[in-house]
Amino acid sequence: MKLLTLDTGGKGHPGVLLDEDTVLDLALAADRVAQARLVPGSVRGIFAAGADGLEAVRRAAGAVGSMAGAERDRLRETGALRGFADAPLLAPIPDPRLILSEGLNYRRHLEEMSGTPTPPNPTAFIKAACSLTGSGKPIWVPPQCPDMIDYEGEFTFAIGRRCHRVSADEAMACIGGYTICNDVSARDWVGEVFNAEAKFGIIQAWERNIMGKQLPGFTPCGPVVVTADEIADPHDLQLTTTLNGEIVQSTGTDDLIFGVAEILSYFSRWYRFEPGDLVTTGSPAGVGFGRDPKLFMKPGDRIEVEIGGIGRLSNTLASG
Repeated sequence: MKLLTLDTGGKGHPGVLLDEDTVLDLALAADRVAQARLVPGSVRGIFAAGADGLEAVRRAAGAVGSMAGAERDRLRETGALRGFADAPLLAPIPDPRLILSEGLNYRRHLEEMSGTPTPPNPTAFIKAACSLTGSGKPIWVPPQCPDMIDYEGEFTFAIGRRCHRVSADEAMACIGGYTICNDVSARDWVGEVFNAEAKFGIIQAWERNIMGKQLPGFTPCGPVVVTADEIADPHDLQLTTTLNGEIVQSTGTDDLIFGVAEILSYFSRWYRFEPGDLVTTGSPAGVGFGRDPKLFMKPGDRIEVEIGGIGRLSNTLASG
């Protein structure tokens, strides 16, 4: 299934794609579809309810799928059924407790970043939840650092069950689904990282670099989260990023240094992951900072990240 969160104001409504063009608002459907009344009130809540939550969504979707035309028309009149292309979206899980962003995880990306060495273990940082935004929403260019805004399309997994200290063999059973993030980055402070020499100077420079990823709207996510059962092999997907229609990243997830199970197992040594938490898996080659000449985004640019089997995350930069 492809789950999403409709932007209805506030926390939004959970929804499910009935087909490529039709969205069922599960909250609004509850007035007319008995099965929808058993669906939790958020996508995070659906994952937290485990198999029962996902089954409730399937039954609601099945009930609507078997409806006669007149019944479906009444759902459209209430807004419970609507076109996907015109649906305003939040991030599919707009309220994760944790966003963990893996870095230095594509072989070709390390090569383009001045020959950065392969790390011996997965490496990641936490992103602020307030940086989340949905597909179709603007990415607001911050006036304090407007000139070096970069893109990083990232394959992302969502946690499906609470887990802590899990082995790599156990990890895949903890995955609830897969989505797309764009780790938008203000690169103003990257130069400090490469130029720093003293130990604590390097640490401080890296911290400032990470701050350039925390700005409001700098983690577009979506458009949907696909349940794990629909992705046969997460390491056999194609990620393509386009800027104003031109391909800037095109890499398979088989280029990942550390796979999904390794990432989750490693970080679960410290973190207790909860349903709905998001873990990005790093950005492939082609980022603007790694190019010669460098390529940065500006107001009016359209950035899109597409992954086969999941969908296309699309956003436009806007000046505040």
